[in-house]
Amino acid sequence: MKKFLALISIVVAASLIGGTYGALHDQLTYTISPEYFTKFKFIQFELVDEGPEAHISNPRIWVAAVGFLATWWMGAPIGFILGLVGLAHSSWGIMLIVTLRAFLITMIIAFATGIIGLIYGRLFLANNPIKSFDNWFIPENIINFKDFITVGSMHNFSYAGGLIGLIAGILYSTSQKKKRLELAVS
Repeated sequence: MKKFLALISIVVAASLIGGTYGALHDQLTYTISPEYFTKFKFIQFELVDEGPEAHISNPRIWVAAVGFLATWWMGAPIGFILGLVGLAHSSWGIMLIVTLRAFLITMIIAFATGIIGLIYGRLFLANNPIKSFDNWFIPENIINFKDFITVGSMHNFSYAGGLIGLIAGILYSTSQKKKRLELAVS
């Protein structure tokens, strides 16, 4: 029963931590490209109507809201999967500690992968002509195309980093189980 409660706690915590991560992540990306939010994300999340004069007061608050809404849902399944893997640990306390560490590893890898995406976006993607981004949503009235593409690249890489980080978190959790078994045997 305690492990089940730990699993529920992990999923709730992972959702909140994931959402907070997204809110902070988007503060960084808003600094690089406000247009990514004012001409794309705010419209996508229906905070403003689409148009050249789309404006929102206190945009940093809404950037945080968009970031939270865009990532809390990633935290839930990641927390659930890591929590399920954590059930293999001998006690709920070890499960909780190891799983939260695995979640931290996931977030660090997601952030590092996002930074790689930022660099890749700035150095390579942003130098391509706009017509090469037919599968991206690029507003017609974009002023700073390079910054917009850079931030889009960071966002895309960050989601991929979440998946890579999940795999690393699973590997960490299972290695901790194996290590504890070896210590118990010796």
